[in-house]
Amino acid sequence: MASGMGAARLGPAERAAALERMAERELDVVVVGGGVVGAGVALDAVTRGLDTGLVEARDFASGTSSRSSKLIHGGLRYLEQLNFELVREALQERSLLLQRIAPHLVRPVPFLFPLTHHLWERPYVGAGVALYDTLGFASGLTRGVPGHRHLSRSRALRLAPALKKSAFTGAVQYWDAQVDDARFVMMTLRTAAAYGAHVAPRTQVVGFLREGERVTGVRVRDLESGAEQEIRAQQVVNATGVWTDDIQELVGGRGQIHVRASKGIHLVVPRDRIHSLTGIILRTEKSVLFVIPWGRHWIVGTTDTSWTLDKSHPAASRADIDYLLDHVNAVLSTPLTRDDVEGVYAGLRPLLWGESDETSKLSREHVVAHPVPGLVMIAGGKYTTYRVMARDAVDAVAHGLDQRVPPSCTDRVPLVGAEGYQALWNSRHRLAHSSGLHVARIEHLLQRYGSLIDEVLELIERDPSLGRPLTKADDYLRAEIVYAATHEGARHLNDVLTRRTRISIETFHRGAAVAQEAAELLAGPLGWTDEQVKREVEYFTKRVEAERRSQEQDSDQEADAIRLGAPEIVPVVVPERA
Repeated sequence: MASGMGAARLGPAERAAALERMAERELDVVVVGGGVVGAGVALDAVTRGLDTGLVEARDFASGTSSRSSKLIHGGLRYLEQLNFELVREALQERSLLLQRIAPHLVRPVPFLFPLTHHLWERPYVGAGVALYDTLGFASGLTRGVPGHRHLSRSRALRLAPALKKSAFTGAVQYWDAQVDDARFVMMTLRTAAAYGAHVAPRTQVVGFLREGERVTGVRVRDLESGAEQEIRAQQVVNATGVWTDDIQELVGGRGQIHVRASKGIHLVVPRDRIHSLTGIILRTEKSVLFVIPWGRHWIVGTTDTSWTLDKSHPAASRADIDYLLDHVNAVLSTPLTRDDVEGVYAGLRPLLWGESDETSKLSREHVVAHPVPGLVMIAGGKYTTYRVMARDAVDAVAHGLDQRVPPSCTDRVPLVGAEGYQALWNSRHRLAHSSGLHVARIEHLLQRYGSLIDEVLELIERDPSLGRPLTKADDYLRAEIVYAATHEGARHLNDVLTRRTRISIETFHRGAAVAQEAAELLAGPLGWTDEQVKREVEYFTKRVEAERRSQEQDSDQEADAIRLGAPEIVPVVVPERA
């Protein structure tokens, strides 16, 4: 760990200490929202020397930031809208993430763009992708990914034999990058904590503190204990994405930013169902469709439909799933069926209100507002440009503070686990030998923890049984479940199976078959009784059942009603003292 940094640990003790410290004194800034933008704001603020706190009502990244397409990209389709500045900015961020900020979490991924028209389409698409490559050169950095290349139909079929020969005439291959979105948010928050930020999940804002017109902090409820406390701060940043309008109402009426939710769903299918060495991108009548390599799986997405129902648990309907299957099957020689689908997840994009009724035409650009003294709002944008959004939000915070605040430095701050990652990757065979794990396991751990792998291996050294894989989800080691609770801020079984690992979308049983084993592993570090273990397993199992049933419904309304039938996670019940 670099000098001047504390331990990048978010365990139960650290959460309790963070809540205590936030209650003790006035902070410079408190951030509301633990998605990628809120995490970025906390890191930006604390690395500028500001005394920073962050609260999140649920788990980190439990909203939009764990349910994205998991791409770090410029947005090729924005070139068609002539939005060159947005694309250039996003590609610059892609270079920074790949090479400096998070090389252990963000990696290049190839895509094949099949061409369906003779003559005009190749020069048109080729010019767009060439411009995309050119815009990808950041100041002082290379693109971090290979350049594009033109392919004949036969060469494209060698790369992607799964494609239907009659469905295309040739192809262009280009490169973008991908990330485990929920892990990235958690690592950003761990980095902020290492620099001194106070971070507390399951802590809901229930009101704002006011002195006349000025916002002077927030009143929060600890959802685990039910206790309420006040957190005073000179500036409050609302980074709640699709919940922006709800938080604005707590301040008293609608503010300057209006956000509309657009639902995007994704399917996860086993890697052997689509025979291809590369990702695929298809143009649809509304947007684009990606087939994205994801470990031993493919992610197929996404849709773009307006959503006005429950924001916490957007539901995927049968119609959504059939839409994706129909569109991807149009180009596959062996069609996918619903039986091939291992996992389904639905997320909401926070789009800024526009004149258009179509969500696909609303703005992905972000906006920062200062509606009342002491309150900064940030909304819009896309995952890839989270750091720019965070910088702009903290610039607005700096404007509202009396003291001089240094400029943002997060373009030069690697996330925890990044430093030394490449050297460890080069030494992975030696690491496998010394740890007794297979080199494939070491590679898996390095791409999830980077140089923090030592902390996971230490758990295994102390308890060799943690070096075994989970019985019904053997991509993950038992140590990773324990580590999620001790170091990564996980409070409940759902946090671990859905976000710290991706077992809930990467297995046909959706995590239900490992729930008992995982809950028993979590019991020790989280201090659960046998009764709590039982309740965690029951809650998770009911959630999986409700999601499965909701995905059989024809409409959003029916799917939403069934998904809401599963109980919300229960706070840990502390046995009453005699």
